Amino acid sequence: MRDPIFYGVGGVLSADIAVPEHEQELDFYSKVLTTGPAPLWRDDLTNNQGTPVIGLGKLSPEYEALPLQWMPHFQVSNVTASAARTVELGGQELMSAEGEDGQKQWAVLVDPNGAAFGIIPVVVDESNDASQLDRFGCISWLSLVASDALSMCEFYEQVVGWSTALTATEGRREMLRSDGVAAAEICPMNEDNDSIPSVWLLSLPVDDFAESLSQVRKGGGEIVREAKGAGHAIIRDPVGVYFALQARK
Repeated sequence: MRDPIFYGVGGVLSADIAVPEHEQELDFYSKVLTTGPAPLWRDDLTNNQGTPVIGLGKLSPEYEALPLQWMPHFQVSNVTASAARTVELGGQELMSAEGEDGQKQWAVLVDPNGAAFGIIPVVVDESNDASQLDRFGCISWLSLVASDALSMCEFYEQVVGWSTALTATEGRREMLRSDGVAAAEICPMNEDNDSIPSVWLLSLPVDDFAESLSQVRKGGGEIVREAKGAGHAIIRDPVGVYFALQARK
């Protein structure tokens, strides 16, 4: 089973990015993601139930240290400890905020290969709404291409709290939450994916996959790679940010 969106250690809550050409980017994603007769996303990039899932901010001086890539937010048991462990393992801390007790409330980090991500405390789901099981407009999967996939697995095991499971595809590993559900995958770099940078690729589901690809081209983006018949494509947006589109299942 796969499901990155989860309330608990190792679960993904959301993702965001700070971009130049903000209005152009907002227009691009709004058109690409809201295709089909039953759009999964609203034009403000939240999901159809109104919960913020991805956020597109302006690249202001406050955020100039952030790399130009989508950054998923992982829930961890202790933000301060995870940030310190990141640095110990060769990563970086770019931004953080501390509470009155001196403990970090959140942090933006970069792994040793340059992939950026955020960490936050575990979020308690107070909705008690069974309809959340049939979510719309949520991140459907996360992938990371790494030159040394094994070392990256070990890094995220120690920083996020995931465990690693080998898959049938040679070298590819799924990262499991404590409940055994896969939240992401880490893939070794090879001749099939060496054009993809080592960033966290969000797979964003859309209602009309073909129309979304058409909107990518019209909006100045690029289809880097498409898995024919699989309803999946890796996209480079107009300012050079990579993400993936997934046909609605």
